[in-house]
Amino acid sequence: MKRQILERISNKTAKIGIVGLGYVGLPLGLRYVESGFEVLGFDIDPKKIEALGKGESYIRHIGEDRVRDAAQSGKLAATTDFSRIGEVDTVILCVPTPLGQHLEPDMTYIVSSLDRVQPFLRPGQMMSLESTTYPGTTRELVAPCAERAGLKIGEDIFIVFSPEREDPGNQKFSTGNTPKVVGGMTPACVEVGVAVYEAAIDKVVPVSSPDVAEMTKLLENIYRAVNIGLVNELKICCDRMNIDVWEVIDAASSKPFGFTPFYPGPGLGGHCIPIDPFYLTWKAKEYNFETRFISLAGEINRAMPEFVIEKVKDALNAREKSVRGSKVLVLGLAYKKNIDDVRESPSVELMTMLLDLGAKVSYADPLMPETPKMRRYDLGLKSVDVTPESVKEFDVVLIATDHDIFDYAMIQKSAKLIIDTRGRYRGEFPNVVKA
Repeated sequence: MKRQILERISNKTAKIGIVGLGYVGLPLGLRYVESGFEVLGFDIDPKKIEALGKGESYIRHIGEDRVRDAAQSGKLAATTDFSRIGEVDTVILCVPTPLGQHLEPDMTYIVSSLDRVQPFLRPGQMMSLESTTYPGTTRELVAPCAERAGLKIGEDIFIVFSPEREDPGNQKFSTGNTPKVVGGMTPACVEVGVAVYEAAIDKVVPVSSPDVAEMTKLLENIYRAVNIGLVNELKICCDRMNIDVWEVIDAASSKPFGFTPFYPGPGLGGHCIPIDPFYLTWKAKEYNFETRFISLAGEINRAMPEFVIEKVKDALNAREKSVRGSKVLVLGLAYKKNIDDVRESPSVELMTMLLDLGAKVSYADPLMPETPKMRRYDLGLKSVDVTPESVKEFDVVLIATDHDIFDYAMIQKSAKLIIDTRGRYRGEFPNVVKA
């Protein structure tokens, strides 16, 4: 079986199956098509299947031309019919791994995907999990799925964990040139996994086990979460000392060694950094270990929206206004600038908190014409235009996500009050409060 799948990968006759066609699965599928492979994508959302059938992109930073070219080539197809799993040589799982109500891992999407594919698995396939998760997931969930299908791991089926490393909007690194870590259940699994990913990814980094690969992804994101927690705490400290933390970071960044700049904000967003540290925190308790340093960073980051709201309250109070009844314009809905991804976006949480306080909230984000329905939020708002006339109508302009498309000079001249959570305005302005 190993020789068979390696040959099919080598001569590009293998059909690549990808489960989950979102921010991870779609660009991966396109990369395989562009590398000469036929791809069959699986998703439970019929709207995505319909869009791909028409050659349309539903993710802004993934160009329409790439999707159209892939569809017209005849090498990209998508379906909601999981009985077709038997047609593909790889089953690459790219599904969400959110947190539950009490910050515990929510494995619903992984488990339901495995339940869907398990009846149709066959000998000669590779199954890979790319979803960020706690160490042990591949052994505890993916491997038993294959065994329930009557397949012997390392002989009939080849199981690996290869964490996604997508960074939406990154102009330098994309799916193809971002190194891919691969950890397999057996040496044969590693060999097959490396071959599959080397066929489309410039560099593949094999490691000794799925557990190492799972922990690698957690380390990458925890590293960022902890450092962001550090600068967020410093921001609060600097605020009380009347020191501009942005100027401090700029000055520290002049050191050519031993320092990497991280930047504060109104809270963490995206599918990885706000979530992944808690996966390790949860799993570590199984080993009677408390991740105190990681947990503290998480607490700091999760508290940042409250800090921002307090700055809004204080700024309005200084102008003899209350939050209740004030008109607030939130700039930017996405979790970071220049993309249309609202997963775990602090902007949405800030809007909800302001609405709860009685504010009249509007938002502006040309990349997100209306607020999508989310797991925890359904605001039902539409983006407003940002003009000198519209800006003047608001009591507060809250910069939550600093898209480059906004005219910040115009906003500064027109706004009564600006709460800047992203350090967009450097220096002192009478109507700008840094948060």
